[in-house]
Amino acid sequence: MKTKITFILLFLSCFAFSQRKVADKFYKEYSYIKAAEFYKKAIDAGDDGVEMVTKLADCYYNNSNSKQAAYWYGVASNRDEGLSDEAIYKYVQSLRSIGEYEKADKWLQKIPDVVSKIGNVDYDKLKTLNKDSVEIANLKINTKNSDFGSYVQGEKLYFASTRNDKGEIYEWNNQPYLDIYQAKIITKDDEFDLEDVMPIVSSKINTGFHESNVAITKDGKTLYFTRNNLDEKEKLEYDKKGTSNLKIFKATLLNGQWDNVEELPFNDKVYSSGHPALSPDEKTLYFTSDRPGGYGATDIYKVAILPNGGYGKVTNLGDKINTIGREMFPFVAKDYTLYFSSDGYQNLGLLDIYKSDLLKNNSSEVVNIGAPFNSGYDDFAFFYNEDGKTGYFSSNRPEGKGEDDIYEFRTFKCKQFIKGRTFDKRTKELLPNTLVELIDAEGKVLQRFVTQEDASYIFEVECEKKFTLRGTKLDYKDDFIDNVETTDIRGVEIERDLYLTPLIIGNEIVIDPIFFDFDKWNIRPDAAYELEHIVRVLKNNPKMIIKIEAHTDSRGSDRYNEILSDKRAKSTRDYIYSRDIAKHRIQSAIGYGEKQLINKCSNGVKCTEEEHQENRRSKFIITNDYKGENK
Repeated sequence: MKTKITFILLFLSCFAFSQRKVADKFYKEYSYIKAAEFYKKAIDAGDDGVEMVTKLADCYYNNSNSKQAAYWYGVASNRDEGLSDEAIYKYVQSLRSIGEYEKADKWLQKIPDVVSKIGNVDYDKLKTLNKDSVEIANLKINTKNSDFGSYVQGEKLYFASTRNDKGEIYEWNNQPYLDIYQAKIITKDDEFDLEDVMPIVSSKINTGFHESNVAITKDGKTLYFTRNNLDEKEKLEYDKKGTSNLKIFKATLLNGQWDNVEELPFNDKVYSSGHPALSPDEKTLYFTSDRPGGYGATDIYKVAILPNGGYGKVTNLGDKINTIGREMFPFVAKDYTLYFSSDGYQNLGLLDIYKSDLLKNNSSEVVNIGAPFNSGYDDFAFFYNEDGKTGYFSSNRPEGKGEDDIYEFRTFKCKQFIKGRTFDKRTKELLPNTLVELIDAEGKVLQRFVTQEDASYIFEVECEKKFTLRGTKLDYKDDFIDNVETTDIRGVEIERDLYLTPLIIGNEIVIDPIFFDFDKWNIRPDAAYELEHIVRVLKNNPKMIIKIEAHTDSRGSDRYNEILSDKRAKSTRDYIYSRDIAKHRIQSAIGYGEKQLINKCSNGVKCTEEEHQENRRSKFIITNDYKGENK
């Protein structure tokens, strides 16, 4: 009996070993569906160490089967050896994809370097980011297989698809190899539709292997696209590890056909380059590559397109964009906003679509554009139309028609709210009947609002804009709040309260100090600015009578100070007269020198500059009951 048991164990061990060898071979060739089948058999036969189980999980992860990937990473995590950092991160992505956010965050804490870079994820915010501001629709041309990677040029939509069921099967996902297709865009009542779907017009582009992801110049004469590394006989060419990498090619439109296909010089058979994207000025080509020297699994690079048709030095976009994960599918909008997909930032699981202003102002911020563009699945290949309102993206979310689908999107204006209340700065009491104005970055008044009894105001504004607020009320100084900046999140309420300084306190009109040059009494521009507050109060209160007093500190002779202050008082009076204020409105303008000091700083007393400043003042005293008739 013992011999029989030993034989059975030996048989199972040999069986598991053989299954593992077969699985490893398929895994090496990216045939993940086949590899998973044999890894599962090996595990069932007892070869269930952490390496084996992790590879099975990787097979599911690489085919975006998050539920199975999460399950098997979980199994692997219970082995004594534990998960590697790479496997933990994939486990986190898989858990996010199926909505187990709390568990995902706990596992993410085991990779401190990643946590320090991406921080905590606000999943609710990402899931509702563009609620009611973006409408998406699954394109009618999608099939049960993969369709993705849209690009519009003229009246044609170009995309990649595995709809050719007669083609050879690609064992990564058990679908045919990708080809490039085109469809005619039809506009009906401001709605877009597609018809005449067909392979790209060329006998030189599509082969028996992968072609995808195009970028076309504005004149429609040059096409960049991705293709498998093929030899001269259009057979797959492999590196020493048995991998057929991707390369970027260029074609030229001749007599309505794409011709003159040529490989770009920065390709190499030992690593992949793909997903070409052009800058708006068509002087730079952006692309994805796993070439050595990068930051993660795949990075985004750029290369200059030279006037002579050559190319400059390939440059990595750096760690402001690239992470330890995958950065892929770059696209540059006409305003130079960079869009790309990644699994290395805050996300909802697997690949999400992000944007960055790196190409415009060297900003280091990368922003997840949120739902409905992003989901718990792979979301990628973002494309904006020229109108900046519509476009396309691709996703393998389960509600689609096939493995990968193309979605059309339409954006509606993103709105936020700026609101607050108005207060008396001195008393902190509510200040109703205050005019609040919303001013744009160019200084144009966009909206006006008069506060009611509760002193509140509210403006509906566009997202991602800068504004200034101005509060205005009779007999108060205006209050300004500059650089009120809205974000890209719909429906946010930004609160800003305005505090207006009263100009009339008791029986005085109170303004900031008026300054004169040494031994001078002419009105400087800064003094004129302050005196305009006096003019404003007098015009608002046509029955008001005032008298002007000018005072100095104790420094200098008594007689000199009296004469100088009197000249300044009368200069002040004359400025107010010049602003169409009747002469009878000013009862008197007298300089008192140092006769009416308000502190201890008389002759011979040592005081600070601030104490002396208290005595250098102009007073505008109201001498009548100005609130009477005809106010």
